[in-house]
Formats: sequence, C-alpha cells, structure tokens
Amino acid sequence: MTIHRSTFSKLAFSTFLFVLPLNTAFAQDTGAVAGRLKALLANQGVDLAWTGISGDASSMVMEGVTVKPAAEKDGLPIGNVKLEGVTEQNGGYAIGTVSTEAFSHSEDGTEVDISPFVMHDLTIPAEGSTDPLASILMYKSADLANMTVKVGDKTAFSMEDFTIDVTPPADGKAMEFAGKAGKFTGDLSLVEDSKSKEMIDALGYQTISGNIKIGGSWHPSDGKMELSQYDITVDNAGTFGMTFDISGYTMDFVKSLQEVQKKMAEKPEGADSSTEGMAMLGLLQQLTFNGASIRFDDDSLTNKVLDYAAKQQGMTAKDIANQAKAIVPFGMAQLNNPELTAQVSAAVNKFLDNPKSLEIAAKPASPVPFALLMANGMANPLDLPKTLGLSVTANEN
Repeated sequence: MTIHRSTFSKLAFSTFLFVLPLNTAFAQDTGAVAGRLKALLANQGVDLAWTGISGDASSMVMEGVTVKPAAEKDGLPIGNVKLEGVTEQNGGYAIGTVSTEAFSHSEDGTEVDISPFVMHDLTIPAEGSTDPLASILMYKSADLANMTVKVGDKTAFSMEDFTIDVTPPADGKAMEFAGKAGKFTGDLSLVEDSKSKEMIDALGYQTISGNIKIGGSWHPSDGKMELSQYDITVDNAGTFGMTFDISGYTMDFVKSLQEVQKKMAEKPEGADSSTEGMAMLGLLQQLTFNGASIRFDDDSLTNKVLDYAAKQQGMTAKDIANQAKAIVPFGMAQLNNPELTAQVSAAVNKFLDNPKSLEIAAKPASPVPFALLMANGMANPLDLPKTLGLSVTANEN
C-alpha cells in the first residue's frame, strides 16, 4: 500500500493538535484574542491564519482557518473554528468550547475524513505573563467521534471515540493526562508486499480491530515527564505497551528544541543541517533517563506465528519454539553479559512454553544523564545494558 508522504504529514499534524495537550489551541475575540493566539502558536513553530472572524466577544467563528507547522511548506486548511463561552480571565481568556468543522482531504488516491474535534475549557494566558506555562494553551478535555482513511474505495484505517482528559498543573503539582481511542480498525489486505501479504493471510489478520489507552504526567518545574501507559490492543492478537520516564523536559528545553526545528525547517531542501543536528544532540544531553519498558501481552498471536513458521519449514510448532530457545543464547553471547544472557534465555523459554507476557525493562539504579548514555554508547556499547539496568521477564504481572 503506497500512500503519499505529504498526505500523512498533514494528517499527522492534524492529529497532533489533539494527541499532545502541551501544544494546542485556536482563539477568540474579534481581534485581540486571535492575535494573541497567533503570537503564541508562532512561538511554538506553528503559523495560524484565517480569512475572517464573525460573531461577538463571547461567541465567535474564525473563518477559513489554516495551520502550518514550521516543518511544512504548505498550510493545512481546516475550515471554520467555533469558539463559545469566551470570557476574560486574569488578562487572558477562558473558552468554554472550541470546535472544528468536519474535515476532509484527498490526495493521490487517499482520502482522510475527520469528524468535528471539540476541546473543552481552553485557557489562553495573558500576554507578558510571568507564569512559566504562559506559552502553553491548555484545555481540560477533548473528544473526536471518528476518523477514517480511505485508499480508493476501501477504508484502510478508522478510529472511533477518541477522548483525552487533562488536569493542568497547579500548586506545584504535575500535569496529568489520560486518553483513549475506544476502537480502531485496519485493513491489512491493502498491504502490497507479497511476503507480508502471505503472512497476514495465513495468520488471519486481513482486517484488525482494537483500542488504544494512554496516560501520563508532566511536571513543569523539573521537566519530569512520565508516559505511564501507552497500550495498543489488537483483538485476537495481543497488547503492545510501552512506558518511559525522563527528566529535564522543561519549558526552556521545549523552547530551545522549537528554535532548532524552526531553523532546520527554514533551510532549503538538501541544504547542510549539520549545525542544527549538533545543536539537537546538545539539547538531548540536557535530559535524564529514569526508566522505560516495552511489553507484549499475548492473546493468541504467538502460537499463530509459531504455527505459520512451522508450516513454512515442514516442522511442528514445538520444533520451531525449541529452535528459538537454542538460538537465543548464541545471539546474546555477543553482549558478553552472562547474567543478562541467562535471564533472557530463561524468559524466552518460559514465554514460548506458555505465551502470556514478555517485557523488556530498563531501570537504572539511579537516573542516568543522556550525555552519559551517549558517551557510553560510543565508547563501551557492551556496557549499556548494565548502565540501563536492563532486564527481561516473562509471564509476570
């Protein structure tokens, strides 16, 4: 399945508007708020434009709205945006609801349709505010009824019942967020690679469905950001989950990162961006790694894969599992870490004998600066598992 890159870069930005609660908004007022909003988004590397504004100071419609991230050459026209329940608040503005129109975009045989997206309790900070979060437009909740991506006359992907709830940071506490996509579907019959298509058909995953759940927190003062849940569940297959925990993701870091991204976007295509690349690496060294994990909870996928591999080689599923058990220690031997090798081998054996869950976790004894990780990665890559506190476990809650 071939889908033009431009289509998905625009789609990615449209979804970005509601997936990350740290960088969202559209504004109100027949001039002042619109200008304030435009200035705030410009600081975040996003250009906001509109053709007109109708209504009054409490309920208004921004007409012909276009948004353009710094990394894109063309803006994304999203139509009219309605703002209701607008009031002044501490020199800024509070908005009851912000809602878009239904959105549709077609390019190179791919059509994207998105239902109206609604944000609730949006806050636009006052200009010149000394609050470190004054450059962020916060909302308390948002929802999207559905989104579909069609290739030709087939629905390649759909998502329903997307919601996100945000508890803004206050009184020194972290911002918390939780969200979900109640249901998604995918048509894998559109995959064009013959070998991949053969495997998909054999496993019975021509069409898939499932749900997504996310949750986490962010503390502005020390930049501690924790993604405590990011689970993608595929029905009759399993759940793929990940978590991470870093520090140093402060507002100053975000602003510096946006500046580097803006400079990279302003350069003509093919121009040397090595200076910006080095700047990006320098910024990453300001972060600290606290932990991360990747986990798979099986729901029949593992045995289906073993059966498929067995049929391909004229063997039994048990023979394939035993082959995998024998290969793992040899592959791990390259790390020259007997303890980790034994742990991985035991986990793989346990999982293949009774597929329930398999988890890879990195939990260093104490937080590790990214600068140290990068240095060790170049000088002593074999020591990284010890530095990260890497572990592999199977069938544990």
